[in-house]
Amino acid sequence: MLPNLHIYQSIRSLHPFIRQIRPFKILAIETSADDTGVAIVDGTKILANIVEKQHADHAEFRGIHPQVAIKAHTKNLPLALSKALEESKTQMTSIDGIAFTRGPGMPGCLSVGAITARSLAAQLNKPLVGMFQQAHALTALYTSQPAPEFPFLTLLVSGGHTLLLLARSRSHFTILATTGDESVGNAFDRVARLLDIPWSNERSAGASLERFAEQASSSTVSFSIPSPGKLVFSYSGLISAVRSHILKRSDPKMVVKLPDLPPNSSMKHPPTPKRELVRERLRLTVAQMSLDERRDIAASFQKAAIGQLEEKLKLGLKQCVRLGVNPGSIVVSGGVASNSYLRSRLSSVVEMSGVASDNAVMIAWTALESFLSEDHDSLDIQIRPVWSIEDLKHELS
Repeated sequence: MLPNLHIYQSIRSLHPFIRQIRPFKILAIETSADDTGVAIVDGTKILANIVEKQHADHAEFRGIHPQVAIKAHTKNLPLALSKALEESKTQMTSIDGIAFTRGPGMPGCLSVGAITARSLAAQLNKPLVGMFQQAHALTALYTSQPAPEFPFLTLLVSGGHTLLLLARSRSHFTILATTGDESVGNAFDRVARLLDIPWSNERSAGASLERFAEQASSSTVSFSIPSPGKLVFSYSGLISAVRSHILKRSDPKMVVKLPDLPPNSSMKHPPTPKRELVRERLRLTVAQMSLDERRDIAASFQKAAIGQLEEKLKLGLKQCVRLGVNPGSIVVSGGVASNSYLRSRLSSVVEMSGVASDNAVMIAWTALESFLSEDHDSLDIQIRPVWSIEDLKHELS
């Protein structure tokens, strides 16, 4: 019998613990990347879930520009707070606790949310909890009834993580596979930029690539899956393969002029003449491609990227058998969980159920147990831009 698949970043998910708790009103703030999220929940009830998008602000950069994101959060967060209070018909004084995303994420973006959360907690004299942005992958915030029971598998696929773990309880889990290089979410974003795929005001670069690839008539480019038969994720090689494929299609007689390099760059990896020449050749080659050619490459990339997740998930299920564990469910979370092609491919492995969308509601519900057990944070709690799930494992144990 196939295990059930629960795909979520979800706003309709319930932890078994939450179903039996007393009302507790939480205001949660999520600013780890480019979306400004504010939610107000009261126990199991969602009173408000506000998400202010920034896709239009970043479209010209073909990716999230840190300074633009910080500026947008600073502008959007007060508006989102006001909307959440109005929609929920809630007075700020009736809030029982403040939760926020502590990490991982972009430092400046996290700081905007953290400063606001700390200020509100101090002003209102309310308890404060800083949450791991993907902690819901470790707890049973489920999309269906009845809720899955431990043990279950979690496939976490986002811009920050590509991870497969076996959850035996809230504090006992085994990491089966992770990535030592690029995450699948970053791979989608980077290839979208390589192919000069236009952003939509309502979609990220990765989601725009998915929509772009849907219109491909074929996916004829063969990109291999790394480390076949091994429980390890890797996406840097796939990105390099896409780059190499594009460069092979470039005209050898193409005249490539070196663009102006910024003087005394303070970047971590400052541009070099060789790197900029390759980048310019890539740009010119893509510009000369037909729309069908670009769609073909996008669809082929997506096929390989998602195919890797499918293959490693199958290996993970086999590993569970060797460990003598029979997971009854698979939880898929993170931004890439909303990819419809991913859901289609995984349906051959598991039975389907659930929906997806990452937001502040998850932060609120994940923080709820901490609030009710009075496991609060101090007002001087600091953000953790780099915070691996491996670190969280040791902290929970």
